[in-house]
Amino acid sequence: MTATTDGSTGAPRPRAAAASATTGVAPGADAVLDAARQAAERGVGHLLARQDAQGWWKGDLETNVTMDAEDLMLRQFLGIQDEKTLRAAGLFIRGEQRDDGTWATFYGGPGELSTTIEAYVALRLAGDRPEDAHMARASAWIRAQGGIAAARVFTRIWLALFGWWKWDDLPELPPELIFLPKWVPLNIYDFGCWARQTIVPLTVVSAKRPVRPAPFALDELHTDARRPNPVKPLAPVASWDGAFQRLDKVLHAYHKVAPRKLRRTAMRSAARWIVERQENDGCWGGIQPPAVYSVIALHLLGYDLQHPVMRAGLESLDRFAVWREDGARMIEACQSPVWDTCLAVIALADAGVPADHSALVRAVDWMLDEEITRPGDWAVRRPELPPGGWAFEFHNDNYPDIDDTAEVILALRRVKHPQQDRVDAAIARGVRWNLGMQSKNGAWGAFDADNTSAFPNRLPFCDFGEVIDPPSADVTAHVVEMLAYEGKSHDPRTRRGIEWLLAEQEASGAWFGRWGVNYVYGTGSVVPALTAAGIPASHPAIRRAVGWLESVQNDDGGWGEDLRSYGETEWMGRGPSTASQTAWALLALLAAGERDGKAVERGIAWLAETQREDGSWDEPYFTGTGFPRDFSINYHLYRQVFPLTALGRYVHGEPFSPNSTKGS
Repeated sequence: MTATTDGSTGAPRPRAAAASATTGVAPGADAVLDAARQAAERGVGHLLARQDAQGWWKGDLETNVTMDAEDLMLRQFLGIQDEKTLRAAGLFIRGEQRDDGTWATFYGGPGELSTTIEAYVALRLAGDRPEDAHMARASAWIRAQGGIAAARVFTRIWLALFGWWKWDDLPELPPELIFLPKWVPLNIYDFGCWARQTIVPLTVVSAKRPVRPAPFALDELHTDARRPNPVKPLAPVASWDGAFQRLDKVLHAYHKVAPRKLRRTAMRSAARWIVERQENDGCWGGIQPPAVYSVIALHLLGYDLQHPVMRAGLESLDRFAVWREDGARMIEACQSPVWDTCLAVIALADAGVPADHSALVRAVDWMLDEEITRPGDWAVRRPELPPGGWAFEFHNDNYPDIDDTAEVILALRRVKHPQQDRVDAAIARGVRWNLGMQSKNGAWGAFDADNTSAFPNRLPFCDFGEVIDPPSADVTAHVVEMLAYEGKSHDPRTRRGIEWLLAEQEASGAWFGRWGVNYVYGTGSVVPALTAAGIPASHPAIRRAVGWLESVQNDDGGWGEDLRSYGETEWMGRGPSTASQTAWALLALLAAGERDGKAVERGIAWLAETQREDGSWDEPYFTGTGFPRDFSINYHLYRQVFPLTALGRYVHGEPFSPNSTKGS
């Protein structure tokens, strides 16, 4: 008996078998194959209809209401609040509140303190009153959890902007950090690219310590409004926490005596660093949080709202808004067209769409135009490496990523393009760049090589999400799979990646998923990569993975895994069945030679039975990961591309033969 969630906050519990054909007499293999063919045909039609005229695909990227709350607080800070946005954002935030008055960071998850505080403040800005029933439930819950004092640092920074929290009670982050050379611990390049882009502007905010007039008080969010921040004892001096807490006290003392000329120079250097990294569309890194903080920092340094940099930045933030039919406005943390497009091409090709189909050719044309051929921040650690690769977003030339580059290459190889020489040249550059970004341990991170310093995560300032970018099994697997299909299975660099993957397998037989939820994603990424690189299906690591996947299959035939698996082992491989996670498990089992096994048959049947008439699947659950435990994502296209890929491979077989002779 497997386990699942009840859709709220409880631990996994046994789930009775669903009322479907997979829980009675199992359908025969021929019936399942016919159902898979029909489902694949519907899925192909649905996905082709969603392609943009320019050749790309993009699904909504749903996270949590902190994006919407911080957007409203930014507008309040800059004095550009408008009633239409307030009403629309309030409608969305209100609609995401749980019955207990809280807001969660993922569908069906527990209430989260900082998210609930930010949502509450946003609704106060939108005109909701503290005595309103939904607001009173929220504030009572917040107080019961320790109030604002127990919130994460980033939430308290937003509150400090309006005097709802004291700057002296926040960790210090001096702008002089910009001067540290790359060999000194805690230099800005020790941080992952997403953290680096956020921290540099926040050093300016921390130095300036601005306070705008508060439109209302927030006494109801303190456990004791007379003592909003009770003194807490320091950790032992011999501990890492204790050492960094005392370092923070030193930095607070430095803030009072920092030489003015040095500080001005540091802030000017930070401003120059920020402006240099603004993308052509006005955003920073293609993600919302760094853009928000960059706009605030530059505004504090004298950039007025009509300055071209500021105007472009604010316009880019408007493009993160998704307006829904009911009038609600949801803010995306990021947009994923390159990622969605390469996955859509893989899905369509593996489902039998001809390699020269016009939709696939248009997608390749668009992806080729998105190739990044100039150096970015990655070159700080790889200065001699020629550029070549792809980012995740529409515009993010400073930060191509290794994962997208590997998957784009796998997509390009599936298409017969009239300008094959152009495709081959782009692939060659991407392969060279990915190989050059290999870390010392033989694996690959997402954006940088050897971004593994232990110090950034220790800072009191960094109490939310991952701030470094160490290698992960899922990214490494995608690179290994790509290299195998480029004929580089026996390249020493590929073999080092394989050895690292084999060593990273958990005792259960699963692999950890850094960028998808979680062990199902990791395992669904690694097994196809290993078999593509020539590891036989009989290898003990493959057999252990198969055994684990079979052991966590749900009674209804699908697979699911709750985000709480990142912190609670009882959730490992457990959760309601989802289309994307079922597909990941099937991709691993199919690659392991289990096509005729009962687990695959039941999983394929579940996908076919749960498909909607229009060829799509429903998936309210979050199966993407931004930061394990802290920031979760519902990629709305995952529920389409991965099931179609799995169905296609079940019907048509694996897309390439292992040990391909392409490349050299």
